[in-house]
Amino acid sequence: MLPQSSESRLKELKDIDRRITRMARIKAILEWDQETNLPPSGVEERAEQLAALEGLLHELRTQPLLGPLTAELAEATLPSAEDRALVERHQREYLRSSKLTKDFVERRARLIGVAQPAWALARREADFSQFLPYLEKIVELERETADRVGYATHPYDALLDVYEPLTTTQDVREIFAELEKGIVELVQTIRTRPQVDSAFLYRRYPKEMQEATVREILPKLGFDTKAGRLDTTTHPFCTTLGSKDVRITTRWDEKFFNPAFFGVIHETGHALYEQGFDPKLAESSLASGTSLGIHESQSRFWENIVGRSRAFVDHVFPLLRRHFPEALSNVDAETFFRGINRVEPSFIRVEADEVTYSLHILLRFRLETALLDGSLAPADVPGAWNDLSEKLFGLRPSNDAEGCLQDIHWAMGGLGYFPTYALGNLY
Repeated sequence: MLPQSSESRLKELKDIDRRITRMARIKAILEWDQETNLPPSGVEERAEQLAALEGLLHELRTQPLLGPLTAELAEATLPSAEDRALVERHQREYLRSSKLTKDFVERRARLIGVAQPAWALARREADFSQFLPYLEKIVELERETADRVGYATHPYDALLDVYEPLTTTQDVREIFAELEKGIVELVQTIRTRPQVDSAFLYRRYPKEMQEATVREILPKLGFDTKAGRLDTTTHPFCTTLGSKDVRITTRWDEKFFNPAFFGVIHETGHALYEQGFDPKLAESSLASGTSLGIHESQSRFWENIVGRSRAFVDHVFPLLRRHFPEALSNVDAETFFRGINRVEPSFIRVEADEVTYSLHILLRFRLETALLDGSLAPADVPGAWNDLSEKLFGLRPSNDAEGCLQDIHWAMGGLGYFPTYALGNLY
């Protein structure tokens, strides 16, 4: 049993944590709305709103009492693993956030608030030049973040630590070097084998029937539709707005079956992790995952290990035949199973097969580390991307939407996030 003084101090920390979590989720509501419903003319003001909330969050995370409070509790003998994890989380966050100013985090949030809509427009028009001014500012701010926070050997360390704590750039390089070697050898072997027919995946799949299909499948996966929802966005994501409000999004492609179907299963994996937290952790920052790598391990598990399994195909194929009688008229469950598991290099990460997917992450990791250390200028990203794509996949993107504009992560200031996808595959 805790001494009364330590118990009181722990309660103080939990109260602060609850206020931070509530504020972060209020901000997440505005971010979700920005991606799903915000009209174009509302972008500038929404960016100011997000900056204001980020400033308030910074004040909560860096309030003077948190330093001595977490230091004192770190020395106490806390019987609960959850309590020890909470203290460690806030101690790390306090030390990091204290190296950043309120003005800095507000500037960053304001930039991201306008960069994301700019990226969406640039992607639609396949025109990198429209996004370049924002990327230049984001890279500059992320370098400043690294300088302020500090790092061991590479500025990317400071960003990677946000998503995969205590992991360094060198750690990732070593893991990815081994991973690349194994994947390349495996792909070479697969190319010598008879190719699987997946042409049926590129027939017409009406959007309304795709949506009806995934909405019917969501409860089968365990997603609580009374504590979550599905919406449409340019880039799929999952966000938690409350312990009983976990939302996912997807995009639709009527000429390709995979993006929406497997995109929804992927985001459902994230959502199941969030919906599965112990109710006693409601409104606690601990109800957000051990790391992004672990989080991605859940989304990738559901997308690939479950979603592409023969047992799952056997279960959902009658439903698919019912919703898509024309597209799947001459396709049986075995053909469908083999088709969705075809290994073939492709341009788009979120549409990649299970084998080549991690090569997409290697490409982004190399570009991000080069952007951070200054060896690659943002203006040179399209050419560098296309060159690496040709080297890794034997494919050269025909436009920026097929290449460097396909992901939202840079627009949201997410440099350092990408390695967690490949780490999640390994976990």
